[in-house]
Amino acid sequence: MIPGGNGMVCLGVVTGAHGIRGQLRVRSFTAVPEDIAAYGPLFDASGNHPLRLTVVGRSRDRLIVHAEGIGDRNQAEALGHRRLYVPRAALPEAEDDTFYHVDLIGLSAELGGGEDTVLLGTVTAVHDFGAGDLLEITRKDGRTVVIPFTVDAVPVVDVAAGRIVVAPVAGLLDEDAVSGPGPEPAPVGGTGR
Repeated sequence: MIPGGNGMVCLGVVTGAHGIRGQLRVRSFTAVPEDIAAYGPLFDASGNHPLRLTVVGRSRDRLIVHAEGIGDRNQAEALGHRRLYVPRAALPEAEDDTFYHVDLIGLSAELGGGEDTVLLGTVTAVHDFGAGDLLEITRKDGRTVVIPFTVDAVPVVDVAAGRIVVAPVAGLLDEDAVSGPGPEPAPVGGTGR
């Protein structure tokens, strides 16, 4: 699930019209693709133009859906490649050790924890390139650090307190990330789970 603006979460995107009766092809971002229709009406990025979807089939990796009020191909094509959002409040609470990306973005990232805590930056994105989730943390100087979102690398996630604690994993963070900005920035990457 991709975060949107104003507390909205993107659950999918219309990828085109299907047939002549106004059906749509939709790429779902939910864990169970058909669940895209389970959270109530879906909105555009501005929170307007609600669509109620009914899943009617599949075509390869896309869902075929009927959208209430869309009755012909021209109306379906007019939706273009609209992203489909729901308010964060429409989603169920996440289970233990499971987090919505939208809940992680904006958390402060602290290095170490305890009395020796150093503010590392702010979580600005969550990526998954196939090997597991990665957190992108933007530092005060604008540089980014990417760390794997694993229990070893991020032992504490406290959404209510607005923070995560990053463990000083050997070789993952350069000395500059621990001690503060220095004269020569060095790129830092991470690996997935």
